[in-house]
Amino acid sequence: MNPELPPLREIIERYDLAAKKSLGQHFLLDLNITRKIARTGDVGDGDVVLEIGPGPGGLTRALLEAGAQVIAIERDKRCTDALNELGAAYPGKLQIVEADALKIAEAEIVARALPVKIIANLPYNISTELLIKWLKAGPALWIRMALMFQKEVADRILAEPGSKTYGRLSVIAQALASPSRAFDLPARAFTPPPKVDSTVVLFDLASDAFAEIEALEKVTQAAFSQRRKMLRSSLKSVFGARLADALGEAGVAETLRAEDVTVAQYKILAKFAAQ
Repeated sequence: MNPELPPLREIIERYDLAAKKSLGQHFLLDLNITRKIARTGDVGDGDVVLEIGPGPGGLTRALLEAGAQVIAIERDKRCTDALNELGAAYPGKLQIVEADALKIAEAEIVARALPVKIIANLPYNISTELLIKWLKAGPALWIRMALMFQKEVADRILAEPGSKTYGRLSVIAQALASPSRAFDLPARAFTPPPKVDSTVVLFDLASDAFAEIEALEKVTQAAFSQRRKMLRSSLKSVFGARLADALGEAGVAETLRAEDVTVAQYKILAKFAAQ
C-alpha cells in the first residue's frame, strides 16, 4: 500500500525549491506522466533503479510506487532534504547520494545491485555527457534506460543516415544500444516550462556486444568534424595508407560524406581502426 504524501507543489514551497537554471532544472510534477516513464522503463518489484537529478522527487515517487529500490543522485542540497522526507515514507527503499553525476563512479555506488535500470528526467545541460558515459559502460552497468532529453537531442540520438540531424551521437547511441522513441512531452508539462519540448527515449542493450568503443569515437570524430568533406579526406588522419582498405572493408565509397555512412558501416570502420 502506497503512503499518503503531500502534493509536490507543497514540497517545492516548503523547501524553497525554485528551479535553478544553472543546474538545468525543470521539474516534472504530473504523477500520471512520471508513472508513464516508470512503465516505459518496465520498473517493478525488486528492480534497482539509478535516478539522476530527482529534484523534488516526482519521478522518484513513481519509481518507489512501482516497487523499485531507488538510488538517487542529486547535487542540490535543497532537493536532498526534500527527498529525505520521501525516503522516510518508503523505509529502506530510497538511497540518496549527494554528488555530481558527471563525476561519480556509478558501479561503485550501486555495487552488488549491478546491472541496474537507469530512469531519469535528465538535467538538460549534462544529458549528452551522461548518456555517452552510460553507453560506454554498457551491460556492466545497466540493462535498460528510460531517459528524458530535449526533443532536439532525442532527434539526434534516433536520426537515420542521410538526415541533417544524423551525427556522432546517432552513431554511438545506435552502435552501443537499441534506442527508440517512447513519447514526447510539451514544454508546459514542466515547472518551469523549458523553451523546447522533451522526449523520453528507451534504451535496450544492443543485440551484439561492441568492444571497439574508443576506435568508434575516433572515427566518428574525424568524419563528423569535417562532415562537408568526402571520406577520402576526413578519415585520412585515422587510417593513413590503410584508408582504401578500410573503406573497402566497410563497403563505403571514398566520395561519400559522414552522414551517408550507416551505423553498421561505422562499426566495421572502427573494428578496422582498432586492428
